[in-house]
Amino acid sequence: MQDRWISLQEACNYLGVKRHTIIRWIEQRGMPASKVGKLWRFKTADIDEWVKKGGASDVRESIK
Repeated sequence: MQDRWISLQEACNYLGVKRHTIIRWIEQRGMPASKVGKLWRFKTADIDEWVKKGGASDVRESIK
């Protein structure tokens, strides 16, 4: 099956987080995303790889 592009809302649902969290991750943690016009688009395979590499981990936890 070909990996399709998903919307910001679908990415929120996929990861179980709010919109502002995704935007912050894009800006501060390099979450893989593409902006098409005014809309953010994501590939689930890219999100999965980013999460596996620790992109979504809580930085405060790693300081302990």
